[in-house]
Amino acid sequence: MFTIDRTLEIDAPPEVVWKVLTDFARYGEWNPFVPEARCDLRPGGALEMQVRLRDKPGAKRQFQREWVNSVTPGTTFSYSMKPVPLGALRSERVQTVAALDAGRCRYTSHFELAGWLHPLVTAVLGDGLRKGFEDMAQGLKRQAEAEARR
Repeated sequence: MFTIDRTLEIDAPPEVVWKVLTDFARYGEWNPFVPEARCDLRPGGALEMQVRLRDKPGAKRQFQREWVNSVTPGTTFSYSMKPVPLGALRSERVQTVAALDAGRCRYTSHFELAGWLHPLVTAVLGDGLRKGFEDMAQGLKRQAEAEARR
C-alpha cells in the first residue's frame, strides 16, 4: 500500500478552513494541485477534478472523477476512486479539520492507494501525488489564514 499523510496547523478557525476546503468552485484561486473541481458533497456524490500531476510548464491537467464516501459537516470528508476490477487498484483520501486553541485548527490529509497495480501507478505518479498534496495543503493554509484576517 502507498500512503501520503500530511498534517499542518493553520492559524484560522476551523469553520474558515472548512469553508475554503469545501468551496470547490474557488479551488482555482488557491489550489495548484486541483485548480478546478465540482462536488456534490454528500455520500455517493461525485467529485470531478482537473488534477495537475506534473509540475512542468504546459503540463496538461488530468480529469479525475471520484465518489464521496462520507461527510461530517465542518470536520471530515472522504472520497475514493471507483475500484478497478479484480482488486487491481483502489484509493481513498480523507481530509479532516480539527479545532485547536484560540481560533486555530489542524488540517490532516490521508491518502492511500492499494491493489496489485499500485506499485506501477506509484512509480509513475507517486512523486507528483506527494508534491500535489503538499502544495494543496500549503495553499489551503495560505488561503484560510488570509480569509481569517479579513
